[in-house]
Amino acid sequence: MDKFRMIFQFFQSNQESFMNGICGIMALASTQMYSAFDFNCPCLPHYNLAYGLGILLVPPFILFLLGFVLNNNISMLAEEWRRPQGQRGKDPSVLRYMFCSMAQRAMIAPAVWLSVTLLDGKCITCAFCTSVPVETLGNASHPGLSQGEIQRVLARIPCKEIYNGQQLIANEVAIRYLRCISQALGWCFVLLMTTLAFLVRSLRPCFSQAAFLKSRYWSHYIDIERKLFDETCAEHARSFAKVCIQQFFEGMSTDLVAAHCHLPRKAPADAGEAAEKLLGITDQGTMNMALKSWHRCKPPLNLHPPAFPTGNGWAGEGQPPTHPSAPRRETAAYYSWV
Repeated sequence: MDKFRMIFQFFQSNQESFMNGICGIMALASTQMYSAFDFNCPCLPHYNLAYGLGILLVPPFILFLLGFVLNNNISMLAEEWRRPQGQRGKDPSVLRYMFCSMAQRAMIAPAVWLSVTLLDGKCITCAFCTSVPVETLGNASHPGLSQGEIQRVLARIPCKEIYNGQQLIANEVAIRYLRCISQALGWCFVLLMTTLAFLVRSLRPCFSQAAFLKSRYWSHYIDIERKLFDETCAEHARSFAKVCIQQFFEGMSTDLVAAHCHLPRKAPADAGEAAEKLLGITDQGTMNMALKSWHRCKPPLNLHPPAFPTGNGWAGEGQPPTHPSAPRRETAAYYSWV
């Protein structure tokens, strides 16, 4: 159990690296899922479009939601967004920074799925096979086929074993045409995502760097404050339970002494330490009131530090300059009794 606790603490202390690893694993899992998925186009006019677009868009949406679910900061963001105002104001820029950081990581796996799917071409071939330009690629003047029959024949293009419209358009020609369009869209999507990632990573520090540093600082503060509060509550609960159990057994010992006239045992030395860690909160009602007060009215972020002037002048900014006082002169008088 100690090894698992150490591993869990390591993941908590390196949460950003851990989340990046989770996103990478999800991206690899998305490619494995697609390669293991048995793609079966229904080859029916009214179902091909729904099936192809469903396979193209629904799994990325699920992976996007999973990216938020596996991120531990989503509950912290929701708590900070929904908490009462109290003595601490809410900064929308901090909430926006937290959400954008989570969204960027959550979009990795859906982007990989869309890229792999478009480059493979099966979904686009299934979804838009009835939109193949027969006038350009085939024989649009094929006699004896109505418009509905032409649509049913074109819907069977993804299914080579049941396709029977070679006189209308060759199966290989239609598949190559649709796959070419799908791969072109896939490479355009990869180029677009790469360009956006480059612009976000390279140009973001060039604009409003001070606001970015402020948002990142207070985002880290909210995360650290929550972890420290949970650790303090866990330590207080452990001390509370320890004192409660010790009082129970001391009461039982007192009853046994009264019944059998045995000498009472001395209280353990760590009982006083556990009582000190309770910080004066020794009953359930007071503890519930403290937790409710923490949720409703968190303390203000103002520790009243003393402002000392420094060499770079940040502490005394906006105040009149202070002139150093003149050095004191001391005089000594000597008296002689002669």
